[in-house]
Parts: sequence; structure tokens; C-alpha cells
Amino acid sequence: MNKRARIGVFGFFFLCGLVMGMWAAGLPALNERLALGPERLGFALLLVSLGALASMLAAGRIVDRLTSRTVCWFAGPLSAVVLLGPALAPSYPVLMVTAVVLGLGLGVIEVAMNVHSVEVEHAYGRPIISAFHGTWSLGGATGGALTAIGLKLGVDGQALLVGAAVVVPFLYLPAARLLLPGRPATEPAEQGGGMGAMRWGLVALLGLVAFAGHLSEGAAIDWAALHARLVLDTDPAAAPLAYTVFSIAMTSVRLLGDPIRARFGPVRTIQLAGVFATAGYLLVLFVPTVVGAWAGWALAGIGLATVVPVVFSAVGAAGGAVGRALSLVTAFGYSGLLVGPAVLGFVTERSSLPVALIIPTVLAAVVGLAGAPAIRAISTAPEPVPAGR
Repeated sequence: MNKRARIGVFGFFFLCGLVMGMWAAGLPALNERLALGPERLGFALLLVSLGALASMLAAGRIVDRLTSRTVCWFAGPLSAVVLLGPALAPSYPVLMVTAVVLGLGLGVIEVAMNVHSVEVEHAYGRPIISAFHGTWSLGGATGGALTAIGLKLGVDGQALLVGAAVVVPFLYLPAARLLLPGRPATEPAEQGGGMGAMRWGLVALLGLVAFAGHLSEGAAIDWAALHARLVLDTDPAAAPLAYTVFSIAMTSVRLLGDPIRARFGPVRTIQLAGVFATAGYLLVLFVPTVVGAWAGWALAGIGLATVVPVVFSAVGAAGGAVGRALSLVTAFGYSGLLVGPAVLGFVTERSSLPVALIIPTVLAAVVGLAGAPAIRAISTAPEPVPAGR
């Protein structure tokens, strides 16, 4: 049963990444169809992010009451169906509304499938979460590739999004059938009012680690290619390779990262994550060559790849209201992706890109410095006693 559930979770992560990949790859066609322009398109993307952030905060309580399996059953297909809104939006005002709905759907499935991944890892008794996140990246790459192939064959971009919204919900169903059977979580009142002040304090600290890791990751996604072009004066055709190096390193380590965590343990792994990510950003900042920057982005990708799996697994190990705790940590991390581009852009505009990249460099160090004591405290805490024992 555990192996079946693991396959089911792989399916959910891949399909969620596929939807995100097709949405991202379809943005140029959407922009052209509605004549949006950078400002209005950017605002629509902001609304998607805000909708996702809002639903993440609410999804935890729903998961704890209904179980992650139940929420995955309806949230998975729904997260694909809501693509229909932006795909069919006839105008910018309608797009704004449907963008929020899309974000709401994506936020719920992010929390539900991550909670279930923690439950499956607990059933396995060994680290397996990292590969799930690597599969999400593969799904995103597949979605982008399918969109590119479709456009090359002359299929309309709108039709591709509509097709994904119609077909992908049915692909979620066989994956959902493989998930672990679950029972509704104990009511908060029966848990003595929640996880307790100390445990919520640890969850908040893990949220800080998630925020630092996501902002550092988002900095690489948004600025690696621009750094190569604007700071290193790389050829325009070669500049995107900086992000490609980062992405390949991160995806590879996520797919192979579970044995690393099994060997070194979560505390040592999060320390190494901080060291590698910080060293990578320092190379980018202080070795002003293309090869040096590539090495830096690769090291950053290697380090940041294990942050989310280690943090999410630690939240699950804390026990108690896992859905609520994981939804908060996920929201913390997502807010890092949300505010990172704006903050770095603001600093770059008023100073320079190298100065702006000091921010993710410092936050990469925070990953190890704050993550290690939080995870150590959780791993040495006594197991929660179930109600009625």
C-alpha cells in the first residue's frame, strides 16, 4: 500500500508541475490575445500569487479536518479545471477575477499534496520527499515542452490551455486512487488547543527558513540570466544558460536527494544546504567571470534543492496539526517567492544588481543558521501523546 501511495504522490506532483508549466509557457499567447502588456500581465500574475497565498493559509485547517487524501481528491482536478478561467477570459477585467480563482485552486493542492507526501514518508520510515519535488520540476519542464511542441505544430495557445484544463483532471483520478487511506484528524479541541506555544515557535522558525530558501531560489530564477547579461556582459544567446545551470543542479539533487538526507540526517543536511547555497552566491558576487558564475549558480542550486524537503519533513515530524503547520510554512515560503523579485528589483534600481544579490546571499546563510537548531529541537522533542492514551 505504501508503494502505491508513493506512486500516487509522484503523480500529483508531476501533474501539478505540468499545469504550472503549461500556464507559464502559455503566458506569451495569453498576453498577445488580450493585448495585456508587461504591467497588466504582471498584475494578473500577482493576483494568482495572492490567491494561492490566501488559500494556503486556509487549506491547512481543511486538510486537518477532512484528511489530505480527501482534499487531494477534489483539489487536484480542481487545480487544473480553473485553468479554463484565464484561458477563456474575454477581457482583462475577467482575467483578473479568474487569476485569483486560479491561485486559490493552486494553493489548496500545494498544501494537500505536500501534507500527504509527509504522511507517505512517515509510513515509509525513511526520506522520500525530495524526489517528489524533483518530479514537480519534471512536470513543469514537460508542460513547457508540450506547449512549445503544440505551438510549433500550429495549435493555438488558448486551445492548449483549454485542453490541459479538460484532460489533466481525469489524469489526477488514477493517482488519487493510490493515495493512503486516511481518517479525519483529531479535532483541535481534543488536541488541547493546537500544537502548543513552543511547537508553533519552531514552526515559525521553519517558516523563516522556508522564506529564506524560497527567496534565494526566486532570486536565481529571476536574476541569474540578467546577472550574466547585465553584469558579466555575456552574449544574449548564452545568458539564459546561467539559469539553466541552476535549474539542472537543483532538479538533479532533488531527484537524488533522499539518500543524502538518509545518510547525513536532517540537521546536517540543512547545514550543508546553507553552506553550499551561500558559497554559490559568494562565487556569483566575487568571481566576475562566466565560468565562476555558472559554478556559483550550480552550487546555489545544489544547496537550495534540499531546503523544502527537509523543512516539510521536519514539520511532519513535529506531529500535531500537520496541515495547519505545513500551510503556514508553505505560505511563508511562497511569500519569499512573492516579495523577492520586487525587493531585488527595488534595490537594483537604486543601487546595482550585485548589491541586490547580497540579500539572497545572507538569506542562504540563514537557511543553515536557523534551520539546524529548529530541526534539532524537533528531532529531540518527545513524541506527542495521542488523545485518550
